Amino acid sequence: MTNTLPGFDLDKFLRETLAEDLGDGLPGRGRDVTSESVIPADARFSGVMDSRDAIVVAGLPLAEAFFRHLDPDCAIECLVSDGDAVAAGTDLMRIEGKARALLTAERSALNIVQHLSGIATMTREYVTAMRQGSDSCTLLDTRKTLPGLRHLEKYATRMGGAQNHRMGLWDAAMIKDNHVAVAGSVGEAVRRARDAGVKPIICEVDRLDQIEPAIAAGAHHLLLDNMSPETLKEAVALVAGRTATEASGGINLDTIAAKAASGVDYCSVGRLTQSAPAADVGLDFALV
Repeated sequence: MTNTLPGFDLDKFLRETLAEDLGDGLPGRGRDVTSESVIPADARFSGVMDSRDAIVVAGLPLAEAFFRHLDPDCAIECLVSDGDAVAAGTDLMRIEGKARALLTAERSALNIVQHLSGIATMTREYVTAMRQGSDSCTLLDTRKTLPGLRHLEKYATRMGGAQNHRMGLWDAAMIKDNHVAVAGSVGEAVRRARDAGVKPIICEVDRLDQIEPAIAAGAHHLLLDNMSPETLKEAVALVAGRTATEASGGINLDTIAAKAASGVDYCSVGRLTQSAPAADVGLDFALV
């Protein structure tokens, strides 16, 4: 999985997540006091992780990594793959190993599968709705992610069928209204980014009269902000294929088909990572 997450430090994520749960650095730290007091040291568990709802799966390799971090010899069988759409009641993973270790890792493993599967599931819903308006429009995520989880949340949107927008502040310029206010105009803001050698340059426009100055100054991608489907059609006609177009703002499951049908290349939706509910995924253990 790490091959698909460049820049993400899996070992560090595992260590820090488990350290938070175990209270490292606090009085009584570094212990799962419940498992240590209740479960014999030599006890072994077997268990099945399953989905209680229909979901798009994401995060199983991370769950496996949590369990193996505390019990390297545990036996794990993934029954489905990330990106699979599964019905309610589907078994996702079988696990067998040291009972204390599996219980200590359980919550972290479930949290990440629930969170990422929730994002992947919502993303798939948006892709399906968008296809009612256009087969050629691509769904994009945004930077509205939880601190520290961007790589994972954006991975989850890919599992749901979206494409990643820029990963951060470093890999593309995105000129928005506050940048324009300082620069004085859309054209001047784009020109400054172009002269600085930045590529690509994404420029937000919220009026049709901003399109030509942005393109003339060198924008590679126009973010058409909070425009109605009718205005989006006008914008796409004005752009005439000279640069990529993206509908953004006010997009939900009820509006995305009409926005996509305007002819834009992309629709971006912040709520994919900002507001997706956790999937209902459970794990039941039994003594071996």
